[in-house]
Amino acid sequence: MKKRVIKKRSRSNWAKIDRLQDGEIDTSDIPEQGSAFFKRAVLRLPEPKTAVTIRLDRQVLEWFKAKGPGYQTRINALLRAYMETHQA
Repeated sequence: MKKRVIKKRSRSNWAKIDRLQDGEIDTSDIPEQGSAFFKRAVLRLPEPKTAVTIRLDRQVLEWFKAKGPGYQTRINALLRAYMETHQA
C-alpha cells in the first residue's frame, strides 16, 4: 500500500491530544450504539477504481486541477452523478 504524503501542515495540537486520558475525552455528542445496531450493521467496502486513459479538453482539466488536490475524485463524482441521473 502506498504511503500518503500530507503536504498541508496540521493546525491541531497533537501533543495536547496525546496527553489526554480516555476519561478526559468529551464524547457527549456521539450517540450510544446498542447491540441491535451492530446486529443490523453490514460492512461495505468501496469497490476498487479502475485506471483509465481519457481525453479531456485542456481547459477542463486545468479548471479541475486549479481547484486543488482531489481533482480526479471530483471528476469521478460528477460522472457518477450524471450516470445516476440518466439511469432508467
